[in-house]
Amino acid sequence: MLRRSKKSKTVVFLLIAAFATSCNHRANSTDEPLNIAYARVEAMMLPYTKQFIAPISANYHAVIQPRISGFLTNSSFSNGMPVKQGQLIFTLDDAPQRANRLAAEASLSSAKAKAVEAKRNYERAIPLARINAISQMQLDQYTAENLAAIASVKSAEQNLHNAKLDESYTRIYSPINGIISSSAATAGDYVGPGTQFSELTIIQNIDTVSIDLAIPMREYLAESGRTSFSYDNTSLLSDIRLQVADGSLYPELGFYKFTRQQVASESGTIVLVVGFRNPDYTLKAGQFARVTATIGAPRKQIVVPQRAINQIQNITSVWVIRPDSTAEYREVRLGDTSGEWWIVKEGIAEGEVVATTGLQKLHDGMKVSLTTK
Repeated sequence: MLRRSKKSKTVVFLLIAAFATSCNHRANSTDEPLNIAYARVEAMMLPYTKQFIAPISANYHAVIQPRISGFLTNSSFSNGMPVKQGQLIFTLDDAPQRANRLAAEASLSSAKAKAVEAKRNYERAIPLARINAISQMQLDQYTAENLAAIASVKSAEQNLHNAKLDESYTRIYSPINGIISSSAATAGDYVGPGTQFSELTIIQNIDTVSIDLAIPMREYLAESGRTSFSYDNTSLLSDIRLQVADGSLYPELGFYKFTRQQVASESGTIVLVVGFRNPDYTLKAGQFARVTATIGAPRKQIVVPQRAINQIQNITSVWVIRPDSTAEYREVRLGDTSGEWWIVKEGIAEGEVVATTGLQKLHDGMKVSLTTK
């Protein structure tokens, strides 16, 4: 029994010694603090600049619909190309309308001839009635015939006007300047109201383009200084800029147009519509654009250098250095960037210290040594 007890004690002693050595080694490794560069969290007066990604919309568009039915004979445009207001774009077969116009012209000539005869008869009847050469009944009859002839002329003139109008509808002109879409109808198709080609094409005016900027209601109220939604947001947006596909800035500054009437209940956002002049048609309706805009007046913002931010799988964090020179992992909520700075909405306060190097080597509670390098 004594021998077994001594052996057990020896094993326990060896285990304790090994553990102590391990702890010693660990203590020695943590006793050497990691040298890191740092930056102090600052508060700056900065404009609140927000970035949006949204599709470009045409200023307005016109749907081209024939007013009459007929066979399409010609399309006088190139698909997807600019057209000018008043430019001929479609021609319909005008034979039926031309025939109706000729018939209306003949009817008007006939009505005018009858009106001349009725007027003469009426004018002859008046002196005869005065000397009782004809009865009052006959005078009334001539009077009625004259009035009826005048009315027939007016009716024939209106019929001729309608016939000419229908004939003019066989030539369709662009009502606006813009980019014309392709048409499914081709020469020989029967088009117009009640046919499968009741709409021929669409022309989009993109002299000015529009972009919807959706702003969460919380941000809108905070930046505008209001307590409720307003439709007049003329002074809210400034320095509105658009980034084109190659990453360069579009040369024209944007401008506020109007605020959409309804607040999106499902997302709690309001939509401010901005416009950009597009004289060269560089911007196309439907393409997505990156827009930045300053919202409200400059205000105090908490900022840190961008190199202090660590982003992994939608988690944004910084390493805060406590007064006792130990590291603390801290998740933060970011705003937008401003030069070399990143605006921090939540997570840190002015005056705190954050690490700017060695972010991947730090762990919570680790001792560090601060350096300005």
